[in-house]
Amino acid sequence: MPELPEVETIVRGIAPKLVGRRFANPQLLHADVLRGVTPRRLLAALRRNRIAGVFRRAKHVVIQLESGERMVIQPRMTGSLIVYDRRLKPDERYAVLRAAIGEGRAFVYSDVRRLGTISLLDDAAWEAYTAAIGPEPLTDEFDTGSFSQRLLGTRQAIKKALMDQSRIAGIGNIYANEALFRARIDPSQRTDRLTPDDRRRLYRAVRHVLRQAVRAGGSTVRDYRDGTGRAGTYQRVLLVYGRGGLPCRRCRTRLSTTHAIDGRATTFCWRCQGSGS
Repeated sequence: MPELPEVETIVRGIAPKLVGRRFANPQLLHADVLRGVTPRRLLAALRRNRIAGVFRRAKHVVIQLESGERMVIQPRMTGSLIVYDRRLKPDERYAVLRAAIGEGRAFVYSDVRRLGTISLLDDAAWEAYTAAIGPEPLTDEFDTGSFSQRLLGTRQAIKKALMDQSRIAGIGNIYANEALFRARIDPSQRTDRLTPDDRRRLYRAVRHVLRQAVRAGGSTVRDYRDGTGRAGTYQRVLLVYGRGGLPCRRCRTRLSTTHAIDGRATTFCWRCQGSGS
């Protein structure tokens, strides 16, 4: 957490308030989140720099600066990015990076456990970064053929392949579980043994689940909040994730949870997702 839907929701919340603004008096309160950049260089790049764009790439928030550099923030499990105004006072207890943006507003990146990261990338570093990540699964160009192509050449369990960011961007544990259930595919099934029909069903399920979750503002399982401080709502309709031991919403069989596939909790219905289902 957060995955594609959560980061997309964050971006949609903060972008209208940031684009065209300038960072004034940026402050870095914890330097242990930095990757490949010194505190001095980061703050110098942000100071009085105009924000030209804010967008998502995979599970990262990308803030495009007028100078051409990009500040890339990966919130991970306990991070949040919020633009506060006069009516909403920032909670500074876990602030990592903060900056005024004018009209009484402040941009604050907070991270309770500081599991997230901040990078500052020039054009060359950005090209290398984005080239190492797979295509975005919700673009018009990402069709069934593209999806099948990204799954070639691996004997990994399909759940693990779905979560491989070098293959497809943005899918993590929550939405891999959900998509595989909707597609009636065993999460441990070897990727190279999927049939063409399996791949078509899974493609449709991945896109459906991600789109639904974006519309719901993402899933708040623990700490996630959107760019305005609100919790997501998709957790209310999750079919398998976090429901181990409860009845399957489709067939009422007790859902099973295993950590054997990739070390993470994989919840599935052995009846709905078993062979021949």
